[in-house]
Amino acid sequence: MIRILFGLALSIAFGQWSAAAQPASASKPLKAGEDYELVNPPQPTAEIGKVEVMEFFWYGCPHCLHFEPFLNEWLKRKPANVVFIRQPAIFNARWGAHAKAFFTAEALGVAEKMHADFFDSIQNQKMALESEEDLAKFFAGHGVKEEDFRKAYRSFAVDAKMRQAEGMAARYGVDGTPALVVNGKYRVTGSLAKTLDNMIAITDALIRLESSAKPGK
Repeated sequence: MIRILFGLALSIAFGQWSAAAQPASASKPLKAGEDYELVNPPQPTAEIGKVEVMEFFWYGCPHCLHFEPFLNEWLKRKPANVVFIRQPAIFNARWGAHAKAFFTAEALGVAEKMHADFFDSIQNQKMALESEEDLAKFFAGHGVKEEDFRKAYRSFAVDAKMRQAEGMAARYGVDGTPALVVNGKYRVTGSLAKTLDNMIAITDALIRLESSAKPGK
């Protein structure tokens, strides 16, 4: 009897987990507050006529690291009308240091090349990569001259990006990572999506919604 009851409990638990893991967009219409959250007020997007998907991330976030394979697969097949933007979130000084590393790499044109290595070095190799000196050595290891790194790191462009990024999470209502924002209107989080692949499924459904919307709606 104990074995039967234990087996029944496992079956119920597994069934609940499986139901939670199914992409919500595949089984029912999406609903605000259940599958995604509304960004209030909606934020402007970079390109008119395109659907913008912005990812808020942090290089020290384990969930962001685990999300990378799902995101990379999606990037290979994302619709042609979708513009994807990586946006480092800043909640404290450490997050800020890593955001500045990203913006420096972006200014040097090596952000995509170094993106995966930032995750690996910070999380798996336990490198801090927070000081200018540590980052200078790290960039040098990726073929960037120290002079070029320091010039970009101290540049007005990177400083402007940092000032803008400090208030971005609050503007979009983001309080954790990873988070995806579709067209400045819809916020997709792991807490509602339940699984990382479901975050992608919900994002795809919202992209279809925005792609089919009439101009001005």
